[in-house]
Amino acid sequence: MTALLPRISRLATIAAIGILAAACGQSGAGSGATQGPAGSAAAGAPTIGMATSATLGAYLTGPNGLTLYIKTSDTANASTCTGDCLANWPALKVTAGQTPVAGAGVTGALGTFTRADGTTQVTYNGLPLYYWVSDTKPGDTTGQGIGGFVVASVSGTPAAPSTSPGSKYNY
Repeated sequence: MTALLPRISRLATIAAIGILAAACGQSGAGSGATQGPAGSAAAGAPTIGMATSATLGAYLTGPNGLTLYIKTSDTANASTCTGDCLANWPALKVTAGQTPVAGAGVTGALGTFTRADGTTQVTYNGLPLYYWVSDTKPGDTTGQGIGGFVVASVSGTPAAPSTSPGSKYNY
């Protein structure tokens, strides 16, 4: 019996690791998109939603409910955000071949393009979409006007950047 204890202990450890690995793999399942600043991609089409603000109007949200932004210097299907910029403004990405889905109230054209690093980023009316690392809950719009980024308006017309102290960041 005592010879079996080390073997049972090892099996229990392996089973526990397997359970933990499976649980970690469930994070964000079904969304198909980057889940905010520290997210991961999963199977399924991501739904782009809408929220409203008294000052910003109707704006886009990612599958996790966090605010989406555009960079005013980006052009159709091209991102100028790399390196440190991407660390602060994570791109809304999907697995190659996935197509984002418009939620209620989202009327513009959703699409994707392949970034220079080979990943696939979601666009709205051709403009790349990003999260802001400091937005931590749905309704946060703390990235508005920082470094040339503005909240992604449902109308497709960017909200005017503010002249807040945060605008010193030039990505």
